[in-house]
Amino acid sequence: MPAVTVEDTTALPRVPLPEPRTVRRRTRSVTTAPSGFEGEGFPVRRAFAGVDLHALDPFIHMDQMGEVEYAPGEPKGTSWHPHRGFETVTYLIDGTFEHADSHGGGGTISNGDTQWMTAGSGVLHIERPPEQLVSSGGLFHGLQLWVNLPRAQKWVEPRYQDLRANSSVLLASADAGALLRVIAGDVAGHTGPGSTYTPMAMVHATVSPGATLDLPWRPDFNALVYVLSGAGSVGIDGAPVRTGQLAVLGPGDTVTINGAVHQESRTPALDVVVLGGAPIREPIAMYGPFVMNTRQEVQDAFADFSAGRLGTVPALRVGSPVPSFRPPTVPHSHVRGQTGQQA
Repeated sequence: MPAVTVEDTTALPRVPLPEPRTVRRRTRSVTTAPSGFEGEGFPVRRAFAGVDLHALDPFIHMDQMGEVEYAPGEPKGTSWHPHRGFETVTYLIDGTFEHADSHGGGGTISNGDTQWMTAGSGVLHIERPPEQLVSSGGLFHGLQLWVNLPRAQKWVEPRYQDLRANSSVLLASADAGALLRVIAGDVAGHTGPGSTYTPMAMVHATVSPGATLDLPWRPDFNALVYVLSGAGSVGIDGAPVRTGQLAVLGPGDTVTINGAVHQESRTPALDVVVLGGAPIREPIAMYGPFVMNTRQEVQDAFADFSAGRLGTVPALRVGSPVPSFRPPTVPHSHVRGQTGQQA
């Protein structure tokens, strides 16, 4: 169960019912995220696998981390690694994670907190569970989203936003059957705490069994609904969705989400993350930890990393070595144009 909950959703501000002329979005596709491992071996679901970049723009990658109940000694993280050209948004639904970077940023997030890191011109970064969690074990569940930066912002100075759980804007659906946590963007006149270079919105919604959420959504944004847990349907066409599936919706100004009447005993409600943003529509060249506009810029990023120009590991945190990347010739298949096709 998500860490951020309320006892009485009827006491929260309501999202109004859609106007009669509202255009409810239809479902274009539903894909199932394959499972894998990240970093030192923590389990993830690759939420965007198999989806064209054109449909995702301005988002480029998302992992659901866990949900997993670690035994003592099992929690894992990542070693030091570089980033350039985009933002990472780490939303921790349950558990605790530590972050640090070569600019002295970072901190600890837990139970509904979000860490928004703008890599920009380049940074070294590490993510790991605190020693206490490694010793004790415990629940770990979260998301990491990669948000592209427009060409003009790819060279901005790296920065952090430390968004505590209590800063998320809490709303209820019109009938109070759904709880919304607005992390970024505007929903029905209520703005989340995240500051974004690219106009976007990010909402975590818990929809009760049998309830319907009609979420007003900017018509110039795309709309993605990822199921963290539970079952239900998405879109005016009622496309069925379940845990680990991503629905891509078509045009319109309302996202409709229904919670199935019958849920599994361990998932009492439908939990989803709703994402949308204004497409950047610029060429994308991405390889490993770098997201740029051209193949040459990616090769330059590897060269800068090898030369130490993306920063150095702080002396007090040398416990995890920096990975050794060999600047490759970027494969053609990893360089994509603005439509998501091979460039």
